[in-house]
Amino acid sequence: MIYLDYNATAPMRPSVKRCVIEALDVSGNPSSIHSSGRRARAMVEKARGQIANSFGVRHENIIFTSGATEANTLALAGSKCRRVFVSGVEHHSVLEAVDHVEKIAVDQDGLVSPECLDTLLRHNGNSVLVSVMLANNETGVIQPIAELARIAHDYGALFHCDAVQAPGRIPLNMNDLGVDLMTLSAHKIGGPNGVGALFLAPGIEVASTMNGGGQERGRRGGTENVAAIAGFGAAAMYVNEMLNKAGQIGKLRDGMEQAILEQAPEVVIHGHKVPRLVNTSLFGVDGVSAETQVIALDLSGIAISSGSACSSGKVGPSHVLRAMGLSESMSASSIRVSIGVETKEEEITRFVDAWVSSLKMIKQQVDAA
Repeated sequence: MIYLDYNATAPMRPSVKRCVIEALDVSGNPSSIHSSGRRARAMVEKARGQIANSFGVRHENIIFTSGATEANTLALAGSKCRRVFVSGVEHHSVLEAVDHVEKIAVDQDGLVSPECLDTLLRHNGNSVLVSVMLANNETGVIQPIAELARIAHDYGALFHCDAVQAPGRIPLNMNDLGVDLMTLSAHKIGGPNGVGALFLAPGIEVASTMNGGGQERGRRGGTENVAAIAGFGAAAMYVNEMLNKAGQIGKLRDGMEQAILEQAPEVVIHGHKVPRLVNTSLFGVDGVSAETQVIALDLSGIAISSGSACSSGKVGPSHVLRAMGLSESMSASSIRVSIGVETKEEEITRFVDAWVSSLKMIKQQVDAA
């Protein structure tokens, strides 16, 4: 299988897997005071320190969660803000975190305009939280987060950033972004599934959405997942190594897009006019079903995803592309290729050949029907 779905989840690094297995041998509860408990606690705190050093956040301001979805919910619901503004291209875990979100419009490239945010907050700054993702999981488009956060702060609003797709692809430091809350997930950087974190800026607090036990300094109840957290910490140590390889990943992505356009000039590549993650490409041919493309490529031994794959595994029109003003047909015709440090040039070549063949086959079937 050629794996080209890194934005969904990255393969676990062998060293991370060894760290997780080692942690599984520790039977203590990290809240217990006996030696086994202290050993488990030490593993949790070691990981907290590794993550803090990698992303420019104080270790005491890291809240471990079951994943990015819970971290996003904790940020938006736990802020207790009267109004919550989120961009129209956010992940569903932000769009559905609370029942009173108000959407911020994006332009045709998927960007939030600083001028638009300024106008929106001019008379709505009190008890407001703004949430805009750093890099879109579908298009890879990178938002001007530092500028947006500054505008939010000018009006007294809090700013949350879902930065899940950024580590190892662009430099990521919470202090440099100037945000109040930031979300990360382990399995996007070669760590285990089922663990994420919410980072808080100094002086920022959230109300727990999971009570009982008082873990994570009373911010998130429930016994910590020691093995997963240890793996998260180990994976965070490789972020700079991933970043050093971003240039070669970008060349693979750009070469792939050029080859696709040469074979199928009618292809639309979304977000290519603005800064994007170097590993991400979302493209499609209007009227050619994304679901059909995903299935055809899977049968060829290649794993990709559609622009929007919901939790049930069904493929539907991308809400991101709809928010960018594209038609429902185009939004249901786009596939996402996301590559990683392990991706080889010959795998990209095989993908292009398989995609071109599947496109011809699908078009023939449509014409015959």
